[in-house]
Amino acid sequence: QVQLVESGGGLVQAGGSLRLSCTASGSTAIGRVMGWFRQAPGKEREFVAAMRWSSGSTYYADSVKGRFTISRDNSKNTVYLQMNSLKPEDTAVYYCAAGSVGMTYRGTYHLQNEYRDWGQGTPVTVSS
Repeated sequence: QVQLVESGGGLVQAGGSLRLSCTASGSTAIGRVMGWFRQAPGKEREFVAAMRWSSGSTYYADSVKGRFTISRDNSKNTVYLQMNSLKPEDTAVYYCAAGSVGMTYRGTYHLQNEYRDWGQGTPVTVSS
């Protein structure tokens, strides 16, 4: 089991940037898929981005493609979500999650139930 702790959320104006961090402990992130999801008030939690740790392959939701970048630091067992050109509709609680690599073969990395371990979430508010 992996313990995940997110940080980096906050308040930012539209057009601004934030970088979220998710540090894994208890087990290595190597051999896993690390994902970011978000849940806006009154809405379902949705997929944002994912990375297959070993290969560095990345996957993005259409709504964030070209604006958000997922990356990793092996030495820190940390995955990042760099968010640029933020919009008010990006306002949400952002969650980090970890799951097995099988989801990348099945193409199901966007599904919440593919991820076993979840962080507590970090809130992001984008003002207009």
